[in-house]
Amino acid sequence: MELAFIPSPSRGVLHLGPIPLRGYAFCIIIGVFVAVWLGNRRWIARGGRPGTVADIAVWAVPFGLIGGRLYHVITDYQLYFSEGRDWVDAFKIWEGGLGIWGAIAFGAVGAWIGARRRGVPMPAYADAVAPGIALAQAIGRWGNWFNQELYGKATDLPWAVEITSTADGRVPGTYHPTFLYESLWCIGVALLVIWADRRFKLGHGRAFALYVAAYCAGRFWIEYMRVDDAHHILGLRLNNWTALFVFLLAVLYIVLSARMRPGREAVVEPGADTAAGDTGSAADKGAKGSENDADDAEKTDASGATEDPSGADEADAADDAKDAKDAEGVTNGADSAKKG
Repeated sequence: MELAFIPSPSRGVLHLGPIPLRGYAFCIIIGVFVAVWLGNRRWIARGGRPGTVADIAVWAVPFGLIGGRLYHVITDYQLYFSEGRDWVDAFKIWEGGLGIWGAIAFGAVGAWIGARRRGVPMPAYADAVAPGIALAQAIGRWGNWFNQELYGKATDLPWAVEITSTADGRVPGTYHPTFLYESLWCIGVALLVIWADRRFKLGHGRAFALYVAAYCAGRFWIEYMRVDDAHHILGLRLNNWTALFVFLLAVLYIVLSARMRPGREAVVEPGADTAAGDTGSAADKGAKGSENDADDAEKTDASGATEDPSGADEADAADDAKDAKDAEGVTNGADSAKKG
């Protein structure tokens, strides 16, 4: 008897009137927002403009969803095109089933289109969003918990996940929560990339390649624990071979890129520095204008102060002349009176 385990939700969808609210879809959406938010902060720190990451994500996300679904349907075609299956279910993405390999590959194509339209170097953009993608995967994996899928071998460990569904040949019981293992691993990958990027100033796509290599290393052993149906080649699941192949490509890219293009890009978005400089110039012009106005005011005050003493001297001279004339009049009057 199990003393402790992670319970699965009784259902993965809630209905708000006629609108279904699916836990799987919510996890995907939240993951996308986190990836864009973190990517935007990293992009600005690299010298890019705010909003560029979101603009390119408008292209990358739809492409990624389509690619992820295509990979899943192609590699697990028996779930949709075998006898007794309905091929229409292949389009029901909300029911689960996204292959990360197809999502990253097609998402990169969409990002390349968006980056080209914005005049942004694709490797620099990939470096900025790499940790956010890892966090998006960590959040998205909880969608598998809502759908009671992607679990490992049976176990009685305290953190085992309880499966109650019998759909698609599931056997109720407690199993290794491989979705949880992958979620935690992806968080570790995000932290690793952020640390390495700050420590070694990774550039020209090497931060993204590090994310890919680190993810593949974890995916290999996590995939090995899963017990759901999958195609096998030489005793290994198809996704194990994919993870191994992509891992080697990522490591090779890091080595060759470091030799051919060391360092980090000085400019990640043309015009971003100019726009910032124009803003600074306008502020400088405003400050200089204020200084000039203050100088003019001081000059005016000084000029007024200089003119006032001159005006006062002229008034005093006029008064003295008037007083002298009056005195002369009085003297003449007195002289006339003596003569008379």
